[in-house]
Amino acid sequence: MPIADKMVKMVESASMIRKMFEEGIRMKGIYGADNVFDFSLGNPDVPPPAVVKETLINLINNPATSHGYMPNTGYPHVRKAVADYLNKEYNVGLTPDLIVMTVGAAGALNDILRALMNPGEDILVPTPFFVGYNQYAFIASANLKTVASFPDFHLDLTAIEKAITANTRVMLINSPNNPTGVVYHKEELMKLGKILDAASQKFGKRIYMISDEPYRKIAYGVDVPCMFDVYPHTIVLTSYSKELSLAGERIGYLAIHPKAEDAAIIAGAAGVTNTMMYVNAPALFQQVVGALQGVTVDIGIYKRRRDIFCEGLHAAGYEFDVPEGAFYLFPKSPIADDFKFVKILQENKILAVPGTGFGGPGHFRLSYAVPDKTIAGSLDGFKKAFDSVK
Repeated sequence: MPIADKMVKMVESASMIRKMFEEGIRMKGIYGADNVFDFSLGNPDVPPPAVVKETLINLINNPATSHGYMPNTGYPHVRKAVADYLNKEYNVGLTPDLIVMTVGAAGALNDILRALMNPGEDILVPTPFFVGYNQYAFIASANLKTVASFPDFHLDLTAIEKAITANTRVMLINSPNNPTGVVYHKEELMKLGKILDAASQKFGKRIYMISDEPYRKIAYGVDVPCMFDVYPHTIVLTSYSKELSLAGERIGYLAIHPKAEDAAIIAGAAGVTNTMMYVNAPALFQQVVGALQGVTVDIGIYKRRRDIFCEGLHAAGYEFDVPEGAFYLFPKSPIADDFKFVKILQENKILAVPGTGFGGPGHFRLSYAVPDKTIAGSLDGFKKAFDSVK
């Protein structure tokens, strides 16, 4: 075998999202882009705010703009800007030394998992969950251990409490959630914090909360609770991929609660892993986002698309919970086999992702980070697919 044995399984189980996205490219070449309705990939298409380009141009034209190495955790003035913004939002006393600028949220998660986890320890995550978590656990030589949620996708705290063992090191939370769009309530999260604290005492080992928040700013009339209020031993990570539509620029950060056990040591370790894996986050876009704290895309565009999609799918007969955040729908498949139903959708030139890959069998994921016309044009196909199995 020309590749490492441990990689064989990872290659075989490569992300279904990317496979469907690549299938979409093939189908568009055959049928034309306007005749294929691709909801496979969460690739933001809403334009970045105009101030992003203005800031970028100003930096490019400024002779003082740096393109060289900086401290591996990021430019000090950028980390200070992030800390100041988070303190304004959450009032937790963050300092720049507890911020690491990263290569997107994926880079942040890889950094912090490698900093915290011993080989063979468990990451506990509620289902459904983002499919990339399997890969990040693999890179950290950790075990991804899943725990079922309630049918409305909120946390089953009893199940979580039972799932925690002496081998648990990290509780990984994603809210607003990919793939469901659910936003966890403050009350359930506060109870989760108490469970983690009690389990840490029981097993004589600190269990850390990692809050993966790339969709925090994309919420529709609901409050997204601050995880720093929930549990002090928390690391928040995010990217600017969604809130500024900068997915391809790969820029984000992780922030460690000042009261987290061994916060300074964790920050140092995360900085070292950042150095080993990426050297540093992209210099130019560190400086861009450092100047744009609190700026977001027009969230109303995503809300409008959500509402159009929900109305059309409901009329066609599909069952789903209306998402409160992110830009995904996670409907129930009208047949038990979600892979089979996704194939039926594909026959109607609609690309979706089976829910099984997210730990949510019997569902499928749709990304509405697409033009309105893609949603409107797909609805007849969704109706035909639904009717064909009823």
